[in-house]
Amino acid sequence: MERLLIVAVLTAVIHLINTLTYSVRLSGVRTRRLATAFSLFNVIFLLSSTANTIQGPLLSSIVERAINVGEMQAGGRIPADQLIYHPFYQEQLALLDQNIRLVIAAATLGTLLGAALIPAFVRIFIRAILLFEETGSVPRMIGMVVISPRRMFNLSRQLYLPRWDLLKLVTARRIAIPKTFLVLNIVVTGVYTTGVLSALYAGALFPNFRSTAALLSAVVNGMATVLAATVVEPTAASITDQALRGERSEEDVRQMALYLTGTRLLGTVFAQVIFLPSAYLVKYVAAWLV
Repeated sequence: MERLLIVAVLTAVIHLINTLTYSVRLSGVRTRRLATAFSLFNVIFLLSSTANTIQGPLLSSIVERAINVGEMQAGGRIPADQLIYHPFYQEQLALLDQNIRLVIAAATLGTLLGAALIPAFVRIFIRAILLFEETGSVPRMIGMVVISPRRMFNLSRQLYLPRWDLLKLVTARRIAIPKTFLVLNIVVTGVYTTGVLSALYAGALFPNFRSTAALLSAVVNGMATVLAATVVEPTAASITDQALRGERSEEDVRQMALYLTGTRLLGTVFAQVIFLPSAYLVKYVAAWLV
């Protein structure tokens, strides 16, 4: 249970940081320094990469434990094609299903927390961009913030929840961004959220070739990667660039950030729906390969 809790916390952190990417676009437009904003965000994104590195082996060990316990309780001499139908193994599969869905729920919680922090992080990134221009060095900038109590206090004052009246004001405007782009963001987020999780669960459904199943997460993530690279990211970049050139208002970028955050949240919920179908897809592909 302790290991599962660590995985859930790491998953929430990963999705929180990924959600804050939308605040970078808005702060970049306000300061007219988009490249600097993304460069500074990479410092925070390192936390997400580190959490992802730790999360993977922990998730894999939870799946391996479920498989081993199920095999042991079933007697250990049952052929793999019959093992998955044994009551004891089915019990472990059900428990594993619950655990993975808890991890997906943590992704939703992390996204929700990230959404709540976006207004605060827009201001923090604006201050960070200006401070970076003053110091010319990320380590020096971090040192100034840590050493100076006044700067630390000023940053802490930026942490506040979004005001409901501002959210109503943004959503009341006519949607000035492509709706298809938003729908695809739900699909992309859902597939990315469940891709590795479904592949690991497929390994439990196909225990003799679980390594093959786990490595086939690319089968699930491939569609999302194509959609993100060809539709979602270019459209978001285009809207941001248009705002920088003065062809769109800043309000359009704010609206885009709000709706991308909302569709990202829906995407993590959508991941709950496609988790099992994706797992069976990976299982069948693995069975076809072997």
